Amino acid sequence: MILTVTLNTALDITYRVPSLRPHHSHRVSEVTERPGGKGINVARVLAALGHEVTVTGFAGGTTGQVLRDHLLRVPTLTDALVPISGTTRRTTAVVDETSGGTTQLNEPGPTITAAEWSAFQEAYETLLPSASAVALCGSLPPGVPVGAYAGLIRTARAAGVPSLLDTSGAALRRGVAGRPDILKPNAEELAELTGSHEPLRATQDARRRGAGTVVASLGPQGLLAVTPDGHWRAAPPAHLHGNPTGAGDSAVAGLLSGLVEHLPWPTRLARAVALSAATVVSPVAGEFDQEVYEDLLERVAVTREASAA
Repeated sequence: MILTVTLNTALDITYRVPSLRPHHSHRVSEVTERPGGKGINVARVLAALGHEVTVTGFAGGTTGQVLRDHLLRVPTLTDALVPISGTTRRTTAVVDETSGGTTQLNEPGPTITAAEWSAFQEAYETLLPSASAVALCGSLPPGVPVGAYAGLIRTARAAGVPSLLDTSGAALRRGVAGRPDILKPNAEELAELTGSHEPLRATQDARRRGAGTVVASLGPQGLLAVTPDGHWRAAPPAHLHGNPTGAGDSAVAGLLSGLVEHLPWPTRLARAVALSAATVVSPVAGEFDQEVYEDLLERVAVTREASAA
């Protein structure tokens, strides 16, 4: 079983409009609703790949119940979310069908009480012995300590479970000190963490800060990985247009599935890039096109990199 942690879950709502114009009323052509938050997105992709996956984190209120109802429909996925008194947030994406652009509106998360945080930590420790890997993903809701991810990573290591961290800001800076097995920042997060905008140098610097491996998302340029076994770049065969929402989460799912299947790094990276690109072209944000994924998987270019000076 793969465990994913989403402390700031969300109900994702996507509106499609013919053309998005500020200060105008719009007729919505299509509405979709799905469970969201980075770790839940990762879990849904893992389930689609055939892995057994358990999701934990927080859910509360009417929105939280709708989210949990959606999770019941996902095969091979187990809901282990911890109930809270607050209400799970919503995120709203507005897709402009003319330009293909997406406007994202993210509500703040509910405040987590000390008792709720303690209940989550107990649930997390109970789940770890059955986990082959754990992904710690997304932002921290109010009330959760900024160093939470570092502590959860150390707890996983004590249980012998490899961890992947995908977050940003202060949670990333504090979390990397916990020494995750894999750190998965995007280019902006990597530059904020290290102060460097040169991808290979910044990725090497991030690894020196405590991560076992750093895999950086470089948008349309694919992934850059600095691992104990070497450095690689993996890129899709062409730039694909569409909605990038959830593409990074699909890449995380590819990396995690490759980890538990003991695949070599080039194969893991090819899978992660193919899943990410197949998510961009999917009509529903955060889901991947199976046919596109299978086609791209054979055509992702993975090359070995020399170390930065």
